[in-house]
Amino acid sequence: MYRVTSYAILLASLFVAGAAFAQDNPSGGTTTCNFDEEKQLVVEYQHVSINLKKSAAQIPSGKVWAPGGKPMTLFANTPVQIGSRNLGVGAYTLFVIPSSKQWTLIVSKSTHMTGAYDEKDDLVRVPMDSGELPTPEADLSVALEHVGPGQCNLRLDLDKYGHFATFKEQ
Repeated sequence: MYRVTSYAILLASLFVAGAAFAQDNPSGGTTTCNFDEEKQLVVEYQHVSINLKKSAAQIPSGKVWAPGGKPMTLFANTPVQIGSRNLGVGAYTLFVIPSSKQWTLIVSKSTHMTGAYDEKDDLVRVPMDSGELPTPEADLSVALEHVGPGQCNLRLDLDKYGHFATFKEQ
């Protein structure tokens, strides 16, 4: 019982610290998706702006990218599935591989915030669904959206396209 309580306190402090970081850090943001009152996903990210006329030169096509120079951070206080992989309760870093037709989301077991990427830390790579936006976005928009029972989409909008991947509650 002591271990479960300690773990719950540790996880709660991660969520509080994440929210505090986002509020004090104007260069980043936080988005949350609630499965219910107690189960949620939180993603922290860095602010990114691009020049829409030069977007191809600013978004590294075909290469692993940590938008804003630091990976996005995923906090899960409930087990989830993304693609074919189950993720336990904990913290993870998220990278993307942008391309002209489709982006790939990488979930890494590393929690280093330096922006350094190491492929051996990959837990899963998931092709993201994509769609054309009604108007181009110069600022990276990151949002977790509750899209159905036990499902949250991570959506990344930048330039002419929106990209999303689905997390399912386990």
